Amino acid sequence: MARIEVLSEDMAVMGSRQINGEMLFELGMNYATGRDVPEDLVSAHKWFNLAAMRGVREAVRYRKEISEEMSFSDIAEAQRAAREWLSMH
Repeated sequence: MARIEVLSEDMAVMGSRQINGEMLFELGMNYATGRDVPEDLVSAHKWFNLAAMRGVREAVRYRKEISEEMSFSDIAEAQRAAREWLSMH
């Protein structure tokens, strides 16, 4: 099983491979379900948002579903985190 090396709160490096939409989607699923990481809907929304931007249609559906359980401020925080991640990558 591959391991994800976490360098910061929610930044993951997956070896030397280029990070693609499916990898971002998997990170969203991990945070949405608490698989291998503590459940965190803000982080899940962020990763689903980034995956959706890279063409993963299923990420759009999951992002919408979890946003119904989130406050407006949590969604805004997730969107800020996604923009910050984009500016660094």
